[in-house]
Amino acid sequence: MNWTRRLRLQHLQLLVNLAETGSISEAARVSFTTQPALSKWLKELEESIGAPLFERHARGLHLTAHGSMLLAHARRVLGEMQRARHALETLQDGNSFRVAIGTSPASAPNLVPAAIMAFLRRHPCAHVALEESAMDTLLERLELGQLDLVVGRLDNYAPRHSLRCERLYQEPMRVVCRAGHPLTRRAHLTWEELYTFDWIVWPSGTSVRSKLDTALTDAGRPPLPCRIESSSLVGNLWLLQYSDLLS
Repeated sequence: MNWTRRLRLQHLQLLVNLAETGSISEAARVSFTTQPALSKWLKELEESIGAPLFERHARGLHLTAHGSMLLAHARRVLGEMQRARHALETLQDGNSFRVAIGTSPASAPNLVPAAIMAFLRRHPCAHVALEESAMDTLLERLELGQLDLVVGRLDNYAPRHSLRCERLYQEPMRVVCRAGHPLTRRAHLTWEELYTFDWIVWPSGTSVRSKLDTALTDAGRPPLPCRIESSSLVGNLWLLQYSDLLS
């Protein structure tokens, strides 16, 4: 008999609890079952699969390659079922469907909010859940079925085979400053003039910083006179507004 037919949702949750706690006794406690029963179930599952899902160590359980693969599928199924429950509850309450969107900070200020407003005009009863986070976190939640779509830069993230990816636009790089900045009175700017002011740059390792460093290197220019390294979009906008900093 196919072992997958014997699995139930509570079995998938048992697997998740084992992976997260790394302990049969602790997983049994949070799952409201007994340790012998959980050990017996895990042993039978591993025998049915024909491979161990966990390695037993003195410090607890560690996932094997087979266990990691099954765990990813288990989390995805549980995420989809949770979303199905929310969707049915929404329908029972007389509301329309629910859409969960993930966005990176770069897309949050204008692109995604504008798209949400256009979407709500077409679907007045829809409910939107918006989550802002780092791209690696959002893509993981997308694969688990906890988000419907993610909008953000893919500079440092190769499109995954399990996800459908579409390029919305090519983002140019611009130098920005406050209104009334001394440089705004110049008809033409040179690199030398840009280097006379202090800069806010994004931290090393971020996609924006990598693009900036590459552009400077290609132009044969030294690093910018950086006074502040910041990944806070709101903070950067405030600093630009009340100073002569560039970014």
